[in-house]
Parts: sequence; structure tokens; C-alpha cells
Amino acid sequence: MTIFDENLILETINMVKLHNFDIRTVTLSVSLRDCLSEQINTVCDKIKYKLDKYAANLVQYANDIENDYSIPIVNKRIAVTPISLIGESCTEKEYVKIAKTLDDSAKNLGIDFIGGYSALVEKGFTQGDLALIESIPEALASTERLCSSVNVGTSKAGINMDAVNKMAEIIKKSANLTSDKDGIGAAKLVIFCNAVGDNPFMAGAFCGYGEPECALNIGVSGPGVVRAAVMNIDKKADLGILSNKIKQTAYKITGTGELIGRKLADKLGVPFGVVDLSLAPTPAVGDSVAQIFQAMGLEHAGAHGTTAALAMLNDAVKKGGIMASSYVGGLSGAFIPVSEDAGMIEAAKHGYLTFDKLEAMTCVCSVGLDMIAIPGDTPETTISGIIADEMAIGMINKKTTAVRIIPAPNKHVGDMIVYGGLLGEAPIMPVNTLSSSDFVLRGGRIPAPIHSLNN
Repeated sequence: MTIFDENLILETINMVKLHNFDIRTVTLSVSLRDCLSEQINTVCDKIKYKLDKYAANLVQYANDIENDYSIPIVNKRIAVTPISLIGESCTEKEYVKIAKTLDDSAKNLGIDFIGGYSALVEKGFTQGDLALIESIPEALASTERLCSSVNVGTSKAGINMDAVNKMAEIIKKSANLTSDKDGIGAAKLVIFCNAVGDNPFMAGAFCGYGEPECALNIGVSGPGVVRAAVMNIDKKADLGILSNKIKQTAYKITGTGELIGRKLADKLGVPFGVVDLSLAPTPAVGDSVAQIFQAMGLEHAGAHGTTAALAMLNDAVKKGGIMASSYVGGLSGAFIPVSEDAGMIEAAKHGYLTFDKLEAMTCVCSVGLDMIAIPGDTPETTISGIIADEMAIGMINKKTTAVRIIPAPNKHVGDMIVYGGLLGEAPIMPVNTLSSSDFVLRGGRIPAPIHSLNN
């Protein structure tokens, strides 16, 4: 006879009902490598067929499992092979047509976002890479669900500064083409160092070269659960005890996420990939990473000690996740997107959280400078400098870092951008006005660090 612990049952119910625990995303990773053709129409037809074949039941089955287990699954997503590879053999490189095909398929399948309008250019460009990158602004402006990413650096290859400069230009164009929507095009574009191919979170998800034909990756989020656990600890408990409590909480969240992911993968008849345990916040009250810092004892995010608190949080989350599952992957850790976190929004509005402080925090967080709004008239060379700084942090520390920055058209410091939903809202933050141009416009490639020679 099985003996149930009613306290554990109640704890799980409270995680969902009171503390915003959810499965943030189930992301079906689909390889499109067999969709190549010299004819663009053939490529688009093959893509549509492939996505219909594997994702036709994704939304329905996810909804069924959500009802069976009473755990919300917030987003249903697809990640595909980097499209620069898929369109490169076409005689006419009409990448925007592929973008619209992906978007239409996502809409017809009921998918929230589709990622993989991507290129990997850390050591240089192919003709297909350049064609795709040039098409990004139009592709994002003419679609609703499409997300794009470009990897410009790795710890092995260094940083492609020509790509950094090109992406600064593309970010500005993407924002300006969607000026009627506060530059939302730039909010769907992320620049990476050390991008991973099994990340289920947008805007950076794509199906990596080493991934199988199809796999189900899951992204679990629970900053509200972690915050509640921290608040229940004696305020005088030392940081070792605090870290252990976070680790125990992450263990429970990860185990629940893997259960849901495996059930859905079985139902779809595809392999289970990874569970990405990322504390991805939302604008909802209580679902904030910044508010975890307050529960730890900081007056607000941005206070001295914030980077140390984030480092401890990120480490404890990963330790708890790895104890719960052998298939923790993706990015896993704590995200700090300004517009998507109620506590971060408040801290930025009051000036507690500065751009420089956010950059320092990216040394220890899960990704990087995320969903930060800056003045629309920020020079491209300044944006290049911002990207280069963040790529350097990733390259030197052998970690994934990213920049998702929004130069909001016609907006100035103190103004707001408002997207609603998971993308939230954010104040326009000031950036350093000193020029970076003579440095970034040298171009070329910043060499890989000495630890890249580790064979």
C-alpha cells in the first residue's frame, strides 16, 4: 500500500495556485535538414509538410496533459534548424518567404512562437548567412510568431566583430521597421556567444546540428516558488542554509518538469530532450527573480550584493536541478530580463538598477542583457560596444551570454515601451554616451582566449 504525504501534495498544489509555478514552455525541436532544395517554393513546401507531420498534435496533447496534471503549460513552441543552412542552396535566396512559411505554419498549428530564423557566424559569414541576416528586419516586421538569433562568438573561435557590427545595424533596422509597436522586432532578436542547440526559450531557440530528427525540450519556471521558500526561512539563517533551501526547491520543480516533458514526448512519439530549469520571470506580481533578492535580504535589486545573491541563486538552482534529472540542459539558471520581471521593472524605474549593474550581473546569470530598452537614437557603434562587452563575458567565462536590446524608436530616457503579455514593459534606460566607434569599426575577429587550446 502506497502512503501519501499530504504535506507534499499540499505543497505542490500551493506551488501552482499561490506561487505561479508553471511549465513555461514545451518546445518541439525539429530538424529541417532534409528540406534543402535549389527551389525556394520546394523548400517552403517541405518545411510546411515537416512541421505538420511532427507538430500537428503538440498543442492538443499539451493541453490534455495540462488538464491531467493541473499544471499550467504557458507556451507551446517549435525550434527548427538554423534557417541560414536551409535556404543557402536556393538559387534565389528569398529568406523572407521562408520566414512567412514558418510563421504561417506556427499560426495554423496554434503555436505561440517559432525559433530558428538563425545563423551561426562566430568565425565568418557564408553567402547564405549574410542573406539571412540582411532579411531579419523585414522577416520580423512581417511575421507575428517568428523569433531570430545570431551567434557571433564562442570560447573556441573568439568574437566576430564584423558580425557584431552588422547585428547592431540589424537591431536598429528591426526596431525602426516596427516603430508602431515600440520596436517589437528587436524584442524577437537575440545575439549570442556560445549559443546552445537545445535551448527551449525564445527568442534564442533553434534545433542544433547535433540534435535528433525531433525532440521535446521543456522549460520550467518557478521564481515565485523559490521566493516563497526563501521567505519561509528564518531571517537569521545563514547563506549556506538559504542556498540549500533553494536547491531543495529546484529539485522539486525539475522533477515535476521532467515528468510532464516525458509524458508529452511519449504521447507525441518523439524522444525527450532536456529539461531547462530556468527561473524565467513574468510581469505578474510574485513571479519575479528580483523579488527573490528582496526575500534574501536586499532592499531591492541593484543594491550592492545583488550580483553575489544572483550567483548563489543560479548555482543552487543548477545543483538542485542536476540532482533531480540526468537530462538538465538548455540554459538553466536565473534569467534577468528587465521588461519581463515586475521587480526588475520597478528597480529600473527608480534608478536602482543601472545598465552597468545589469552587465555585472550577466557574469553569473543564466544568459545576459535581456529585454533592455534604450533610447532610439543610440548610435549603432554604441550598440556594437554593448554586444562586444557581453560576448567577451561569455567567451572568457565559457558560458552562454546574449544581448536582446531594444533601441525604442522615438523614445528617450524615462519613456516606457509597453508590449503586454510575457514581454511586459520597460523604462528606457540611459547608456554610456562615450564613443566606441574607433574600436568596434576595426572589425576582424577578437581572438579566442588561451583556455580555448585545451585539446
